[in-house]
Amino acid sequence: MPKFLLKRWHGAHIVWIFAVMTILIFVLMLFQWVVGVIALLACLILGFFTMRAEQAFSKDMNKYVTTLSHRIKRAGNEVINELPIGILLYNEEKIVEWHNPFVAKMVGKDSLIGEGLLELFPILKGRKDKDVGKVEITLGKCIYQVQVKPNERLLYVTDITAYKTLSIRYEEERLSIGIIMMDNLEEATQGMDDQSRSIMMAKVTGEITEWAQKYNVYLRRTASDRYLILIDQKGLKMLEQSRFEILDEVRDLTIEHKLQLTLSIGIASGNNSLTELGQLAQTSLDMALGRGGDQVAVKIGERLSFYGGRSNAVEKRTRVRARVISHALRDLIKECDKVIIMGHRYPDMDSIGAAIGVLKAAHVSNKEGYIVLEGVNPSIQKLMETIYEDEKLNRWFITPEQAMQITNQRSLAVVVDTHKASMVAEPKLLQLTNRKFIVDHHRRGEEFIQDATLVYMEPYASSTCELVTELLQYFNDRLTMGVLEATALLAGIVVDTKSFSLSTGARTFEAASFLRRNGADSSLIQRLLKEDLEAYIQRADVIKNAVVIYEHIALAVTEPNRKYSQLLIAQAADTLLTMTGVSASFVISERPDGLVGISARSLGQLNVQVVMERMGGGGHLTNAATQFEGTLEAAAEKLKGILNEMNAEEGLFE
Repeated sequence: MPKFLLKRWHGAHIVWIFAVMTILIFVLMLFQWVVGVIALLACLILGFFTMRAEQAFSKDMNKYVTTLSHRIKRAGNEVINELPIGILLYNEEKIVEWHNPFVAKMVGKDSLIGEGLLELFPILKGRKDKDVGKVEITLGKCIYQVQVKPNERLLYVTDITAYKTLSIRYEEERLSIGIIMMDNLEEATQGMDDQSRSIMMAKVTGEITEWAQKYNVYLRRTASDRYLILIDQKGLKMLEQSRFEILDEVRDLTIEHKLQLTLSIGIASGNNSLTELGQLAQTSLDMALGRGGDQVAVKIGERLSFYGGRSNAVEKRTRVRARVISHALRDLIKECDKVIIMGHRYPDMDSIGAAIGVLKAAHVSNKEGYIVLEGVNPSIQKLMETIYEDEKLNRWFITPEQAMQITNQRSLAVVVDTHKASMVAEPKLLQLTNRKFIVDHHRRGEEFIQDATLVYMEPYASSTCELVTELLQYFNDRLTMGVLEATALLAGIVVDTKSFSLSTGARTFEAASFLRRNGADSSLIQRLLKEDLEAYIQRADVIKNAVVIYEHIALAVTEPNRKYSQLLIAQAADTLLTMTGVSASFVISERPDGLVGISARSLGQLNVQVVMERMGGGGHLTNAATQFEGTLEAAAEKLKGILNEMNAEEGLFE
């Protein structure tokens, strides 16, 4: 019996009680010995029964404790054996020493004692003895979580199959919202009679409906050219794996028409609310349309993926939007105190020409306008030399430092030939004013100047100079241009269209005609675009390293430590594209600034914009580029890897 219980029976209080009783009995015997003897006998009897009671209590207590210990031990064994948790002990050699029945049932054996731990759980290989953590393993149809306790050489195994199943089901059933738009319905059906239009629309609608049923997509038509779709995450993954075949099916379905009908789709998915998903779906659709249409933009959380984009943007036959944007720009310029214009870093002829066109619009509105120029590069050197000789035009070119000093909240910042804040001549300028206007002909990328007041992006256009020229036509009826101003705009169009041979539409020639009427000098353009013999030899030196891969792709990687300008790299890619059997070309070279530059060109069968975006760049379907830090060999391997991935996913060429 424990000491604390013994003290309750044989403590000091019991001893004192019997001691006092004995003294009182002896005192009583002095006066009445008969009564004293009787009291003494009673005291002895009481002491005897007290001892018997203590012995009985001790015996019962020992019996109870013994029974309780047995019950606890038996309950403990049952708990360990019946708990839905596996317990496994192993020794220093990682050999199993003991386990409860749950572990044996889990692996389908009677006993695991003596077997190697790493053979039973291969996922634990490579873990250090001090690593404490949880890992997941799959055995049959069950998923288990293994918690490692290395100090005790102990494993806890928990069946998490139900939790994982519920988690997977939640992920698969998460709602996604999308918008389908026929992005060139008006242009495709213009000139058709009602019967032909109805037949074509019935075919397209039937194709979209069959596609929706195939992938369990809820489809609801909201306008003649627009659909709302609802789909779960499982279905969205299936669509991504199919590379959104509906794009090709609709395009092929309308192939007999002079102008094929194409679709653009924007989809949003994630943990956002339905309202936010709807807004993101519209943003994704805008992104797809901004990149030229005929493609899908899927935004899942922070990831934005693009599919399709194999056809060029369709030129819009109506100029209504150009007129509306022109009038809006005129109002913006009137409200500001000065106009700050800048293009991308390392500007080309298109960037400078477009900037000069916007500068003209500012001066016509009697506002000060300035063009931010970071420096002169070979592609614009001859043009800038001509501009420096013209005092009226030269005075409006300023450095980024000067622009930072004169820009304020009332200034209008105009960005031409790019829509990425990281690529402009001075990104800090965009933070100094809330009034921004973007005019660009490139396909929209993931990075975008979000808080722009006015945006004019048309991927169908041959160049930014073409867009600016159209704006000038509606800007002011009394607008007249100087020879150098008109020539600079026309030079930008000539360079980007390779002398009107690529990405050229009817509106391109109309813009060129307007510039010619305003005095553009074609002979001056020829002088500006002349190249010297040394540049020609360098380009030939680059081209001699070209090899053909995938039967129709020319890849040229220059020799190490040989640096070439970005202009020369682009010219080499253009030249390779003129070779027989070449549908796309890539030129990789070191640049004078230490970066590795890649210039990509295509005839339209391969979307080089998608290739360059995967390498951190961007551009057009037929014209794209990128630059980054690294080596030529690493750049070539990365490019080949991306081409291999795209070839495995959906093929490189249409």
